[in-house]
Amino acid sequence: MTMTQAVERAVDATALAGTTVHDFTMWGMFMQADLVVKAVMLALIFASVWSWAIILEKRHTVKNLNRRADRFEDAFWSGEPLDKLYQRVKKGKQDPVIRTFAAGMEEWQNGVAMGMPGKESVAASLRQRVERAMSVAINREMNRLERGMTFLANVGSTAPFVGLFGTVWGIMHSFTAIASSQNTSLAVVAPGIAEALFATALGLVAAIPAVIAYNKFTNDLNRYADRLDAFMSEFSAILSRHLDSYENSRGGVGSHGKKSDSDTEVKVA
Repeated sequence: MTMTQAVERAVDATALAGTTVHDFTMWGMFMQADLVVKAVMLALIFASVWSWAIILEKRHTVKNLNRRADRFEDAFWSGEPLDKLYQRVKKGKQDPVIRTFAAGMEEWQNGVAMGMPGKESVAASLRQRVERAMSVAINREMNRLERGMTFLANVGSTAPFVGLFGTVWGIMHSFTAIASSQNTSLAVVAPGIAEALFATALGLVAAIPAVIAYNKFTNDLNRYADRLDAFMSEFSAILSRHLDSYENSRGGVGSHGKKSDSDTEVKVA
């Protein structure tokens, strides 16, 4: 083969490679990808969209939780009798702190309705039932609030590997095409590799927000759970003081005053 023929063959190969127009937009890379890579991309896009739906919902929920808890605690420590507060809020028990308060009050009122002899063992039993009822309510509410968190954790941990699988598969497909065409020019190799790497990019796009949101909301929900536990302890202390002052009488919880040492002077009505 002469030098002229070699140059002509190289020019012909380059021209042949250039006849295939590749679209390097995101939509173009998706449409030109292998079927398996397309399935991976669609799964990652779905995971990303669903993750963002959970993120936006959790952000709205956590913001409202703290605002409603502040409002309820202001009412709780305002000095309003707990019986009246319970009657006022029990019809709309849509907030975890209200449901926790309602669970404790319901158990308390059931114990009062049954009659409470002034024995320490009976008072201790009622105190334990009230605390157990509130603890169950807190666990139930936290389980409800944590819905969707597992999905965020799974997306954050698996999406990069799913994207990497799509990349490996796409590169394998590209090398197979190269071997079939017997053309190793960059114009032939680059499009397939770009499509394959696009799967990894989608995996990272899905995983990074999911990991950040999971860590943030986990921290927020842990703080809120601590807040519910603190409220349960404070409410149990108030009821304990009422039990200590109880003398075989019947009735509800009276006004417990503000959050101060004056709580010890409160009597059950």
